[in-house]
Amino acid sequence: MMMEGLALLFAMCVSLFYGEPDWWAFLLSAFVSWTVGGTCLLLGRRAAEEHFSRADSFMVVALSWVVFSLIGMLPFILFMRMDVASAFFETMSGFTTMGATVITDIDSMTHATRFWRANTQWMGGLGIVVFSFALIPLYEMKNANVFSAEVTGIGLDRLRPKIGSTARRLLLIYLLLTSVCALFYWAGPMNLYDAVCHAMTTVATGGFSTHSESIGYFHSAYVEYVASVFMLISSVNFSLFYYVSIRRGRVMLRNEELHAFLWIVFFLTGIFMLLFRYAPMSTEAVAVAPQGLEQTFRTSFFHVATVITTTGFAAETYDYVSWGAPFWMPTVFIMALGGCAGSTAGGIKVIRLLVCLKAAFNEFLLQLHPRAVVAVRISGHVLPVERVRRTLTFIFIYIFLAVLSIFLLTCMGLDVDTSIGASISSLSNVGPGTGLVGPSGTFAEVPALGKCLLSLLMVIGRLEIFTVLFLFFPSFWQERK
Repeated sequence: MMMEGLALLFAMCVSLFYGEPDWWAFLLSAFVSWTVGGTCLLLGRRAAEEHFSRADSFMVVALSWVVFSLIGMLPFILFMRMDVASAFFETMSGFTTMGATVITDIDSMTHATRFWRANTQWMGGLGIVVFSFALIPLYEMKNANVFSAEVTGIGLDRLRPKIGSTARRLLLIYLLLTSVCALFYWAGPMNLYDAVCHAMTTVATGGFSTHSESIGYFHSAYVEYVASVFMLISSVNFSLFYYVSIRRGRVMLRNEELHAFLWIVFFLTGIFMLLFRYAPMSTEAVAVAPQGLEQTFRTSFFHVATVITTTGFAAETYDYVSWGAPFWMPTVFIMALGGCAGSTAGGIKVIRLLVCLKAAFNEFLLQLHPRAVVAVRISGHVLPVERVRRTLTFIFIYIFLAVLSIFLLTCMGLDVDTSIGASISSLSNVGPGTGLVGPSGTFAEVPALGKCLLSLLMVIGRLEIFTVLFLFFPSFWQERK
């Protein structure tokens, strides 16, 4: 909370720089954040670290995201007069890097509010707990429970011996990627403000833009290519960048998940190019479809990049819903898939798809050779049976939650197309969905109860299901006692 107060104060400085009237909303929000944080700090100053259990770790991480969003929504309520459900949805969408919005006219917002939206995604992309461990020495704990409850897919024991050192190295890599991305944007048609804001949301794979038309506002092929490349870079496991930084680049070259991810992007880009060439399209769809080989490649590449990385940017000729069912149906599958583990991208993750496919292949092999000894190998390493089981359980729970959410949203009055897109988009932290919440729409029409449900799905998806769902099991509370 103390750290979030500083972030809110920085947004207030942006407001003062542009001479806008919303500076008081950020100052008051920062004061509330510091008051809450200072009170908690005083209440917990004598807490014994040895009594901090693994169950407590899950509680801390899950509540951090909820409380962060409750504080972060205050500027939207105080200055923009948004209702609580919409403000919480907008803020949770930022911190979880989903990128969905209930705001219909982003261009009319103040510079500070748009900067705060981008900042929520940038902080949430790396992770609230990671920022805390990196910036506040108080959290240099002896165990990795809190850190590992939020950061998935990174082998903590293979990076640096101390969690704080690992977090600071990850933050340094994150800052470097953001700075380079901002420079590339600034070299094109963007001004410095737009370049910084879009760089933060690109590297965070969040998708918030400073304009209602998103990336399409700039009418620039250069911006689309830059966004596509940096979205894909940010969807790579950040531990691989660490190995490159210590001159162990072979680890990245041998990484099987990275190879599969790049092949999937290449294959899907070709598929969408073929769809633009041969798929039946209505007259209205043809009018918004790309024309010519270069534009078709650029649109297909951008579409695959923005969806598989769960960023959700929209380009100039970008509306997969209006293109027709042959386009949005595979798009929903890509939404669910997501990027690499240990990155800022959401979704099931490519590594889990590989494990699932290899486990299925092994089952077929065992049917033919019952006495054979087979194992699932990733990048040459044998995965323990319990990890394979955990992966399959994750995929099952993901599908179950998506189906349950679709059912509940339809009960709230939304059509099936909108319910499917909103559910998978929220659970994978993508942003745009299908139906009313497609790339040309917003989530403003979703009822308040639906926004609360989707907000819960966002944090469940961001923390990769188990960390949040543990809180609903009786055994969790028994362990805490």
